[in-house]
Amino acid sequence: MKILVTGAGGFLGGAISEKLVARGDDVRSFSRKQYPRLEELGVEQHQGDLGDKAAVAAACKGCDLVFHVAAKAGIWGAAEDFYRSNVVGTENILEACGKLEIARMVYTSSPSVIFDGSDMEGVNESVPYPDHYMAEYPRTKAMAEKMVLASVSAEFAAVALRPHLIWGPKDTGLVPGILARGKKGNIRRVGNQKKMVDCTYIDNVVEAHLLAAEALSSSSPLSGKAYFISQDEPLDVWDFIARVLKCAGLPPVKGSVSPGVAYAAGAICEKLYGFFPSLGEPPVTRFAAEELATSHWFDNSAARRDFGYRPVVTMEEGFKRLEEWLRPGSELI
Repeated sequence: MKILVTGAGGFLGGAISEKLVARGDDVRSFSRKQYPRLEELGVEQHQGDLGDKAAVAAACKGCDLVFHVAAKAGIWGAAEDFYRSNVVGTENILEACGKLEIARMVYTSSPSVIFDGSDMEGVNESVPYPDHYMAEYPRTKAMAEKMVLASVSAEFAAVALRPHLIWGPKDTGLVPGILARGKKGNIRRVGNQKKMVDCTYIDNVVEAHLLAAEALSSSSPLSGKAYFISQDEPLDVWDFIARVLKCAGLPPVKGSVSPGVAYAAGAICEKLYGFFPSLGEPPVTRFAAEELATSHWFDNSAARRDFGYRPVVTMEEGFKRLEEWLRPGSELI
């Protein structure tokens, strides 16, 4: 098949592309720049902005399937930037699929679209979208997910996958972020209670995307639905952070603050950094404080039932692979 992967230069998009090439598919990428890694794989690279309708249509032309992975992520940034990438970009992909008669799309969403600031322990897809969001990323991802799920028809099948906290070797977000703060010694535990989270190893997320694509058609139960994709091994968020730091030979987290103090600090930082954009990204936001102070792990049974998803790499094996990747001399440590 001719398959388009948006965001193929990123962590998940690159891993999906690698797997598709290995099994013999003809892969095209749509990213902001050229990537040597994709060139080595033989991926046909298209450059552009998701908000550019013509560039998106050109990248989609001739494809049979789209993995729409690209998004603007993060806890901070201009609202218009999140909206252009996550909402307008998804709108443009859907319009191109309709005009070019592309029959299938797998959309990478996020569990944050249903996060309301409270503990979420083993919840399933029946949890509704909240009325209010603390950050632009979950707000715009929820808008995009709703569009994707509403777009299905007899001619077009689409599914939204919600992988949680993707990590592993070649990670460009979660692991580097933990290590950067760990090296500076400025990580503080939020609260003293155990808060269980799903941290999903990269190979498992790739597996879920490929399985969903294979099972997806206009007549399958997947089309028009969202699915949680998780590790099935929830662990305390601070245990996860400690294991990542240990893999890099860094000391464990010392010191803690109460959830209330972390939330208040986030509110202050948002005001301060909002007034002075040149300061960059704040060290904490209200959304980040809530994420670190709550449990969020999810029920995978719908993905198991409808397209046979099973984690293929355990947490323990994942940490072994991460430690090998973070060998002495790694640029991350």
